[in-house]
Amino acid sequence: MARNKIQWRTPALVWTSSFLLFYIIFRSAMNSSSSSSSSTLGSGSVADRRSRLYDGMARDLDEHGAKFLEGGETSQSLSLSDLFELKDGSVTPVLRAANPPVRANVLYLDPKYSIPISQAVKEIFLPYFDGVIWFQNTSLYHFSMFHASHHLTPVIANDNEIEAEANAVKAVAETLCPLKIVLDRVVLTSTGVLLGCWQVISGADPVTIRAKLRNALPRAPEKQLARNLLIFYI
Repeated sequence: MARNKIQWRTPALVWTSSFLLFYIIFRSAMNSSSSSSSSTLGSGSVADRRSRLYDGMARDLDEHGAKFLEGGETSQSLSLSDLFELKDGSVTPVLRAANPPVRANVLYLDPKYSIPISQAVKEIFLPYFDGVIWFQNTSLYHFSMFHASHHLTPVIANDNEIEAEANAVKAVAETLCPLKIVLDRVVLTSTGVLLGCWQVISGADPVTIRAKLRNALPRAPEKQLARNLLIFYI
C-alpha cells in the first residue's frame, strides 16, 4: 500500500504543477483575446457539452472513492505498480513492448511549452523530492485523438499500409491544425489519473478531427480508446 501511495503521489505532484502553469499561460491568453472568441467558447454547444462531461469526471472521485489506493486499474487495465517501480531509490517507469505495436494519432504539444513547464516543476520539487519523482519526456506531451490500431482491437498492417495511413493522417492534419486551446480544469479520477481537461478557442474541434480521422482510416477499430468524441485532455 505504501508503494502505491508513493507512485500515485509522484506523478500527481508533477502534473498538478504542470497544469497550473498551463492554466496561467492559456487563461491569460484567453482573457486577452477578443470578446467574440470568449463568447463563442461560452455559448458553443460543443464546448458546453464538453464542460458538462468534465463536470461528471470531476465528480468521479467523490462518488467512487480513491480506487487507485486499492490497486485499481488504468484505462489499459494496468495498476500503478505495473507502470512504475522503485529502482535504486528512484521512481522508474516499467517499459513494456506493445505486441502488436499500437498506431496512435496524437496532437503534439511543442517543447516550446513543455520544456519550460518541466523545468519549473523540477526547480520547485527536486529540492524536496529528489529521486522520488519521474518526469515525463518533454518531447512526448500529447493529446490522444484516434487509434488506427490499439491493444484491445489490433489491426495488423504491412509497411505499405502503414505508409498509406500516415499520408492520410498528414492530409487531415494539414487542413485542421494548429489549434488554440485553454485549460478548463484539472481532474483527479477515482483510478488515480490526473487529467488536464481542455477547451478549444480557435481551430478545428476534437469532434471534427476525430470524424476526419475516422474517414481517413476506415480500417481503424470501431471501438476507440477515447470513448467520448468530446474528450480532450493530456
